[in-house]
Amino acid sequence: MNKPKMILIDLDGTLVDSVPDLAYCVDTMMEKIGRPPYGDAKVHDWVGNGVERLTRRALIGQLEGEPTDEEFEKAYPIFLGLYDKHNGENSHLYPGVREGLDYLKTTGIRMGCVTNKAEQFTVPLLKALEVYDYFEIVISGDSLPKKKPDPMPLLHAAEHFGVKSSESLMLGDSVSDVKAARAAGFDIVCMSYGYNHGNDIRDANPDHVIDSFVELEGLLTKAA
Repeated sequence: MNKPKMILIDLDGTLVDSVPDLAYCVDTMMEKIGRPPYGDAKVHDWVGNGVERLTRRALIGQLEGEPTDEEFEKAYPIFLGLYDKHNGENSHLYPGVREGLDYLKTTGIRMGCVTNKAEQFTVPLLKALEVYDYFEIVISGDSLPKKKPDPMPLLHAAEHFGVKSSESLMLGDSVSDVKAARAAGFDIVCMSYGYNHGNDIRDANPDHVIDSFVELEGLLTKAA
């Protein structure tokens, strides 16, 4: 792995465990439309592609497929209203995240956050957990015409900082992060925890898999 001049970090499942709030909003939405709730474990496997996709998955009870337009148009505004109110209430940083961010801050490496979560939820969540100021750029799922797994957000950040793809690292937790990084020519490190639809992230062949942000110091020290 090359020693990076820029690190882009995913939000849900990498920095933050947001399932407690997302699952509460999904379950309350389901109850409001007269259907049974799912619970945290089921919702955990559906997170990672934005709240619109999460809502669609909840309505059909599975990862792939589509609800009817009528179902979605009824349920989605309910979810948005709930999440706007409860975003950040019970979400929390994963152990080691703040320590890892503090270390990265000492290295001079430029830092950005790149997520598929909409900006209206991204910025309040980062601020609620007091990590917003670590990042020089925040790119949300609706900031650009395309989002991960498309490489556009990663390449946009590289252009913003004036760094090459070969000098850039993506830190994420899902196959979406791996695909985006590979397409952009970035190195990719994934967290062993997080939201990858119930699949082991090692199967996506990232460059490294780590269990905690505190491992970043050792990993970057060894980088060429």
